[in-house]
Amino acid sequence: MPETRRLYHEDAYLAEFEAEVVERGGHDGHPAVVLDRTAFYPESGGQPWDKGTIDGVEVLAVVDEDGAILHVLASAVEAGHVHGRIDAARRADHREQHTGQHVLSQAFWELLKGETLSFHMGPDVSTLEIGLKAISDADLDRIEDRANAVVREDREVKTYGVPEERIGDVPLRRPPKKSGLLRVVEVDGFDYSACGGTHVRRTGEIGLIKLGSTEKIRGNLRFEFLCGGRALRDCRSKDRLARKLAASFSCPAAEVAGAVEKLAAEGKALKKRVRHLAEQLAAFESREIVRSAAGRVIAGVLQDKTPEEARFLALAIAKRGEFAVAFGAAGESQGHLLLARSEILQPDLRQLAQVVGAVVPVKGGGSPSLVELVMADKGKLEEAVEAAAAWLRENT
Repeated sequence: MPETRRLYHEDAYLAEFEAEVVERGGHDGHPAVVLDRTAFYPESGGQPWDKGTIDGVEVLAVVDEDGAILHVLASAVEAGHVHGRIDAARRADHREQHTGQHVLSQAFWELLKGETLSFHMGPDVSTLEIGLKAISDADLDRIEDRANAVVREDREVKTYGVPEERIGDVPLRRPPKKSGLLRVVEVDGFDYSACGGTHVRRTGEIGLIKLGSTEKIRGNLRFEFLCGGRALRDCRSKDRLARKLAASFSCPAAEVAGAVEKLAAEGKALKKRVRHLAEQLAAFESREIVRSAAGRVIAGVLQDKTPEEARFLALAIAKRGEFAVAFGAAGESQGHLLLARSEILQPDLRQLAQVVGAVVPVKGGGSPSLVELVMADKGKLEEAVEAAAAWLRENT
């Protein structure tokens, strides 16, 4: 297919254009066209494709096929001469994120010699994989400070072509992946990258660069980050949340973290206390149940108990003599079947997964003397208990 003239390289701010259809075809079951020129950016280098319309028809995807840019459409366009319109707000966001990535990547390299290994721009957050094993909070602050200093300096962002044989004269942050005439994006005197993406004209347009969460991946670190409007919306959302929490705790926003930690500690202590009391109650209830038991198999659906309370009670009964227990308890979203037996009894309760599974699909497992099974269909909980109890009567 004929190579497409890339208008987004000539003007990353161009939102509308005129073009001629030079090829028609299909892609993944949808009609597609190749134009002689386009402002639509195809997915490449971690940056998603542009959205928009061609003659009012939605563009579903933009694909680079060996120099020809394929526009995948929601329906066919009949005209030879067409009018394209890209989603300008999405393009502006991509300019901010991609240029911010260049600045961040150079900050990581300059301060920590952390090499950028991969970049992905998501719809809500972008990520950078950096060749670092660990990083401190102080170093994270240094990276953010350096990147945002470059933003405030409002440096010019320049693009120019460099022949492959002269690329060694350019202090690229990383070697180019392509050959031939290379497109260099320079953040004036700070970063030099071979890149085909769309970028702002000056770093001041990035607005703000904010690092987010960090996770390990492939022995390296992956950082989430936000730039420009995304960073502003994130700061605004977190500020409102902090003020709301501060009002709930009746404390200044700066003290919210301490208040949450105190509440969490109190909740943990209460949960431990409740668990202890539940075990004591199970021990008391088990005496009464054993006293009135008609045989060694005790079964039923416990309407007023949580799955954890049912487990405590089943274990307490199993410790009081030669008993096997099948209790059902309804959780918030699933039915739970608790199966326990005294150590002196022989049957392997794990066999009950297959027995109960013939009645209702279950998941779970355990040991020969204690098994917990869960089922999505809580309506069949009683039927499952009856099947388990019948098997226990035959095998104990």
